[in-house]
Amino acid sequence: MKTRMLIADDASFMRQMIREIVEPEGFEVVAEAVNGVDAVAQYEAERPELVTMDIVMPKRSGIDAVRDILAFDPHAKVVMCSALGQEALVTESLHAGAQDFIVKPFQPEAVVETLRRLIEKED
Repeated sequence: MKTRMLIADDASFMRQMIREIVEPEGFEVVAEAVNGVDAVAQYEAERPELVTMDIVMPKRSGIDAVRDILAFDPHAKVVMCSALGQEALVTESLHAGAQDFIVKPFQPEAVVETLRRLIEKED
């Protein structure tokens, strides 16, 4: 059975890039979100097993969205996506409850490895 995913990023080309990396590896993208508010709504509607979340988004940051998602579902598995040089934001994301992070520009093998490791990890 495929792992159901939500991809949250305000840039459509980044959502598409993640989709193209994960779908051939057996992940099913069940929803996409364009901002933090949308990410929380999509999570509540779809209940995916895994979320990739951009940190910097309009309306509500990825960090705030992680907090909201974890308040709704304490077992949610969220991986933050950050650009190089955003170490402080990555640290804040991890404190907010994100389980891991991947760095842009994406290295496909590293993305898949991070996602698989998180899915295999017990709650």
